[in-house]
Order: sequence, then C-alpha cells, then structure tokens
Amino acid sequence: MTEKNATHSSGRMAPFARLKALISGDASAGVLLIIVAAAAMIAANSAYAAEYKQLFYGHLHWSPVKKLDDLHLWINDGLMAVFFFVVGLEVKREIITGSLANAAARRLPMVAALAGMATPAIVYMLVSGGGDYTRGWAIPAATEIAFAMGVLALLGSRVPASLRLFLLTVAIVDDIGAILVIALFYTEIESLSYFLMWLGASAAVLLAMFGLNRARFGALWPYILLTVVLWYCVLNTGVHATIAGVLAAFTIPLRRPNGEPMLEPLEHGLAPWSAYLVVPIFGFANAGVSFAGMSPSNLLDPLPIAIAAGLVIGKQLGSFATVFVADKSGFAPKPAGASGAAIWGVTILCGIGFAMSLFIGELAFPRFPLLKEEAKIGILMGSAASAILGYTVLALATKAPPATNDQTSDLQQTA
Repeated sequence: MTEKNATHSSGRMAPFARLKALISGDASAGVLLIIVAAAAMIAANSAYAAEYKQLFYGHLHWSPVKKLDDLHLWINDGLMAVFFFVVGLEVKREIITGSLANAAARRLPMVAALAGMATPAIVYMLVSGGGDYTRGWAIPAATEIAFAMGVLALLGSRVPASLRLFLLTVAIVDDIGAILVIALFYTEIESLSYFLMWLGASAAVLLAMFGLNRARFGALWPYILLTVVLWYCVLNTGVHATIAGVLAAFTIPLRRPNGEPMLEPLEHGLAPWSAYLVVPIFGFANAGVSFAGMSPSNLLDPLPIAIAAGLVIGKQLGSFATVFVADKSGFAPKPAGASGAAIWGVTILCGIGFAMSLFIGELAFPRFPLLKEEAKIGILMGSAASAILGYTVLALATKAPPATNDQTSDLQQTA
C-alpha cells in the first residue's frame, strides 16, 4: 500500500499513518513536550531527585551575570528570551502581513482570546477563593501553541483550515496578552532609582535598534548584539528579562534594503530551535513536580483545582461564548465551514497550557515552593484534560474527507 492510500475508504486512519502523524509535522513539538514533562516528573521523584534539583537550583560558583546564580534562572531568564524573541517575530509578521493584518479577520480571534484570558482568571479566583492564591490568577490564561496545534494535526484534514487559523490566531493573541501580564503584574522593583537608571539604558538601546530599522540597515548582527545588551538592561530593571526578546523582535525589519525578506527567514531559522530545544529544556527544568512531602489531599487543594478549572472550564466558556455572541450579533462571523461542535472542540484545546503557564507559575509564587509544585500539578492536569476532551469532541464533530478516485483505485488494487 502506498503512503497516499494509508487512509481506508471508511475514513479511518491506518495505524501506521496515525503513528506517522504523531511524530511529524505540527504534532511533533507537542509530543516532545509531553515526553519532556513526563521525564521531568519521573526525575523529580526518582532516586536521582536530589541530583535533578541540584542541577537546576544548585548555586553556580561563577556566573557572568551576578543575578543569575543558578541554572534554573539562566533557563527562565536567559534561554527563554529566545522563545519570546521568536514569539515577537511571529506576532510582528502576523500583524503586518498575516492573520492579524486585516481588521475584519482578526476581530473574532482577538475578542475570543481576550475573553479566553479573562474568564479563566475569574474561574480561578472563584474556585481558589483568592487570599494567598491571588497572585496565580494569570496562570490558566495562556494557550500552548505547540500542544494545541499538535492535537489538531492528529485529526488531519478533518478540521477545516478556518479553524486552524482561528486557533493559531487566538494563541498568538494569548501570547501577546501573557507578555503584557508578565510585564505589568509580575515585575518586582527593588529600588526606584536603580529601576529608572536601567529603564533609561533599556530605552536608549531600544531606540538605537529602532533607529537601525528606520535607516533600513540590512545586516543582522547589530540587531543581535543590541538584543543581548537590551536583555541585560531589562534584566537589571526588575522587569522580567524575557520581555526584551519581544521588544527586540519588533525592531527587526521585515525586508532588507534590496527587498529580500529579513524577518521571516530569521523566524523560520529560530523557530525549530525554540520548539525543539529551548521550550523542552525549559519544560524539563520546570515541569518536575516533586511529590515528596505531599499527600493525596494536596491534589485537591484549592490551587491545583482552581488552575485546572480555569484551563478546562474557563478557557472554553470564555472563548466559545464570545464566538457564539459575535456570530449571532453580526459583530464577526464564525470560522467558515465549521460547525458549532467543531468550534467548541477548538475552544476546549485553548485550555492546553504549558510553557507560558509554567512560566507565570514560577513568577507567581517565587517564595512558596509547595504552591509552585501545586501550580504545576494544576497546569498538567488541566492541560491533559483539555487535550483529551478537545480531541474527543473534534473527532466526533468532524468527518474525514471522502477518499479520492486515486485512493479508491489504489485500495482496490491492494485488496
């Protein structure tokens, strides 16, 4: 049987084709994150748990940046700047030439994303009761693009292209919102004078980068060099250093003076490194939930339940209700060719959180190790539930396209 007829005439995907879809294309990055998260949890609860903790949290005897004195900080504050830089490149491209460039096209995913961030926060606060848990309100607000798009990839052509674009755009707007939340609500300023000094330095570097952009400077190396300088300046302000990655990305010109593309090749060159190296390393360093000292009752504590509820209930409730109201009111039409059940399935997938949720969880409870561990449990439970439920709903709500004449002929020959 040839590769193209790996799908039976009944519309069911053959086992080999399903396995191939799982390890290739959009699904591969999501599958890798699942493996990494599982490996981190095993390591954190194995005979090598102490070594795992020492690897990431052990004090470095020497560090070129005094504030980053362990490997965990270098990963979260340094390496993740690459992830945020790639996100910034993607956001800029989408705003200028992509799905966010057209006001009418971006209207629905933008309002759905905003509602999909606000509703999980409300659900979280209602379930957790606030108090000591208040700082974690933004944890369930983000969507993990790799996981969500990976689940869609497993369904192949059953999912309309309009729904894929809708989910991708919602996830991008989610990222923008999460970046703003981190900058505004998870910034700790130790000294106002120190903050203002480094803020001024950051502004000067950023202005220099925009100056290069306006001058249509076509070489990439000055932007990269100044990005590192900007990262160091932002790190010292107390604002999370990864924000520098987003700001720097917005200074990269779309094209060189000779008309050749500049931003998109850079994005495409860095995206695999971000998806298959940076985020997995971050996941392995941050997803390791240690159950030492925990009891089964910790799984039912308000924090993990509130985060899981925000992801599973809040995300789909906010996003789906917004799509329904926008379509019925004429504000923005629903994705073309998509049934209500299929749209519901995609909004459930918006509840898959990983990198950004873990990132905010680390920032929310820096001095409370138990709460950080419970937050990880909530993120993993909510994300797994959203992935399974979303896949199930979409599998039931969509149909595989009929086999082509060539496929039917091949199948008959094989039989």
